[in-house]
Amino acid sequence: MKIRQRLTLLFTFITATILLFFAAIIYISAKENRENEFYAVLKKEAITKANLFLNAQVDTKTLQSIYINNRATINEVEVAIYDTSFHLLYHDADDIDAVKETKAMIDEIQKKDKLQFYLDDWQVVGLKYKFQDKEYIITAIAYDEHGYKKLQNLLENSVILFIASILFIYIAGRYFSKKAFEPIVEMTEKAKNITATNLDLRIATKGSKDEISKMADTFNEMLDRLENSFDAQKNFVSNISHELRTPLSAIITELELSTNKERSISEYKIVVQNTLQDAQKLVKLSNSLLDLAKASYDPSEITFKPVRIDEILLDAIQQVQKAKPNVYHVSIHFENDFENDNQISVNGNEYLLKVAFVNLLENGCKFSENHQSRLSVSFTNHSIVLQFYDSGIGISKEDLACIFTPFYRGENKEFADGNGIGLSLTQKIILLHRGTISVTSNPGEGTTFTVEIHHL
Repeated sequence: MKIRQRLTLLFTFITATILLFFAAIIYISAKENRENEFYAVLKKEAITKANLFLNAQVDTKTLQSIYINNRATINEVEVAIYDTSFHLLYHDADDIDAVKETKAMIDEIQKKDKLQFYLDDWQVVGLKYKFQDKEYIITAIAYDEHGYKKLQNLLENSVILFIASILFIYIAGRYFSKKAFEPIVEMTEKAKNITATNLDLRIATKGSKDEISKMADTFNEMLDRLENSFDAQKNFVSNISHELRTPLSAIITELELSTNKERSISEYKIVVQNTLQDAQKLVKLSNSLLDLAKASYDPSEITFKPVRIDEILLDAIQQVQKAKPNVYHVSIHFENDFENDNQISVNGNEYLLKVAFVNLLENGCKFSENHQSRLSVSFTNHSIVLQFYDSGIGISKEDLACIFTPFYRGENKEFADGNGIGLSLTQKIILLHRGTISVTSNPGEGTTFTVEIHHL
């Protein structure tokens, strides 16, 4: 069942329940009012008849004649008058005697002063009446034909009106639900036309602040992310294909040349060394791609725990210097002392942080003629600040705007080999740890990368 149909039925059901509730209250109130009003009429008729018989001393035959004449046209009240000893003094129709009074009934009326009850649909009232210091018991019975007809008409009209209202509410609900869901239908039709080849299409919004407009905006934001993801994937595949093609082509060429003719051992060694260098580039590229994939995971899928930054930095320095012993040199300096372990610790992933620090230290050494990189560590009330200095070739203003773009290689590609993944990977890792990374550089003077991460 469609949401539109379900909402219409639900709205109709709720409204019908409310209408039925109020209709029941009105009917029950009308029924109680009819009953109370008719009991009051019976009491009034009984007292009137008692006054005529006892006070005005109208004879019995006259009163009975009035009763018989009235009964022919209307539902006349049948009245009986007793004394407290259960002696019948007057009865409108003792041959009918609809109440059929008993001694127990008379005694109960005398005890309670008043008694009201039903005989089938006929209402009966019994009451104590005092005249000239003597007590009498009066009973009165009648059928409220007019009142019952009014109740029946009220019930029939209520049923008809209830059914008509339900039909009207259902039709109105169908109409308004259709109008309410028109924007969603339009969005659905537009979304059907959006595929991987036209991710630039967007859902039209009316600029309002209702839930449907918010849903459209959210859907468009999702399309923006998907489009960026598809574009990034295309660029990634294109760039990685280019990066892989170069060393693979070099390896194939070296091996083909070495098989064309017999060569000396020294020539074969050169071929092997060149092939080994290209293979190492492939390994390094593969490792960088794996690290980039890890850094692109959902943060909820990465294990974070308290780690000490100084220990990770020392491991990173050792790895960089071990890669090229006696060539790369790194120095570290702590600007101020930390008071406890929490001040030097962060909630992070040890492996990814080490990869980021190795990239920054290695870049400093690689793009400096003296192959030296300096590291400064300082602490604030809330964070750890790491500054990576080098006195290398620097970065131009044009390249600074793009250095964190994957596979981007600036003017420094002529100075040292690389694949353009390191800095983009480093930025992803720092952002994963809710930190910040910035860079300042002057061509020919050197570069400084500043990393700030909140400590525990």
